[in-house]
Amino acid sequence: MAKENLECSFCGRKKPETNLLIAGLDAHICDRCIEQAHGIVAEESKQTKTNDLSSELVLKKPQEIKEFLDTFIIGQDRTKKVMSVAVYNHYKRLLQPSSKEDDIEIQKSNIIMVGQTGTGKTLMAKTIAKLLNVPLAIVDATVLTEAGYVGEDVESILTRLLQAADYNLEKAERGIVFIDEIDKIARKGDNPSITRDVSGEGVQQGLLKLLEGTVVNVPPKGGRKHPDQKFIEVNTENILFIAGGAFDGIERAITKRLNMQAVGYSASKSDSFLDDSNLLQYIIPRDLKDFGLIPEIIGRLPVLTHMNPLDKKTLRAILTEPKNAIIKQYEKLFAMDDITFTITDQALDYIVEKAIEYKLGARGLRSLCEAIFTDAMFEMPSTGDENFKVTKPYAEEMLSHDTIKKLKAVS
Repeated sequence: MAKENLECSFCGRKKPETNLLIAGLDAHICDRCIEQAHGIVAEESKQTKTNDLSSELVLKKPQEIKEFLDTFIIGQDRTKKVMSVAVYNHYKRLLQPSSKEDDIEIQKSNIIMVGQTGTGKTLMAKTIAKLLNVPLAIVDATVLTEAGYVGEDVESILTRLLQAADYNLEKAERGIVFIDEIDKIARKGDNPSITRDVSGEGVQQGLLKLLEGTVVNVPPKGGRKHPDQKFIEVNTENILFIAGGAFDGIERAITKRLNMQAVGYSASKSDSFLDDSNLLQYIIPRDLKDFGLIPEIIGRLPVLTHMNPLDKKTLRAILTEPKNAIIKQYEKLFAMDDITFTITDQALDYIVEKAIEYKLGARGLRSLCEAIFTDAMFEMPSTGDENFKVTKPYAEEMLSHDTIKKLKAVS
């Protein structure tokens, strides 16, 4: 076929009638057909987006979500219920087909968890993301600053989420972001106009647009923005944000508020029903404002829940009962070297007592176990021993006073 006789194999236009004619081995296609084909593909992708979401997302009923959480997390029943309902409603909202007749728009419910260190805030978010099969990004609020200052911009949160989703934009836009240490960006002073609080209130102001839902230009590789850089547009409207923090000292604000309501003898009697060992259960949004969070960010984190402090019974259960329990992990580690690992109840109780004594929390249980088992894990793979039994005297010997002091310093 002569060059001037070339034509599009789809629409039949001659080469002079086209702006561009791409030639193949046995067929040709013009620029107009390429544009039409691209439009068809884009429309088809848009129509099947909801179907793809429902096929990939594993959404279960709130009770089923809680049952799954129970296999990994001990206690915290109230928080599990709150989280299960909030997550279920959020993703149910995403899976709901859009209707022009229904003008009711369901807004998302971001979550804020308050609890002491080591009570399982991060584990809660990880377990929910694992159940739903959605990408999860865990970020630390302590490194965030206002744009232009030393530290990370707020947009870097979404960069982490993109990385967790392997840069699949659609998956990232329905993922979960866990912002840890949210209490560390509390306002430093009562009057915001005195100084520029670039790592406190400034970060809270930057988070507002992300939490509520907007389109953000995100640097694909993180770092600072610059004019010549390519950006990825991320819509945060369907991203679930979970914030967590210890809020150390917020009990004083709770106590002050509760005492302010106490007037007369009858009120003093009602105070006897307050649980002084777990004041966080009485937390309300006003306490977060008194601690230093601005009202705007509290309003964008409408679901408020708390983590109960871990008592002896709960810590003991954490060691052995969950699906991914600490002791079960060590049993598997020793089994890889054909070593049968056992530990007595007295030794387990001793580990729990030390964790409570030095306020190490659930995270400290692992530190204590490492200190006790390290020598055995170092020597036994080479000695050929087939049994390793940990007793209370052995645990006491391994946890020398120097070791305890080191663990206390780390906590």
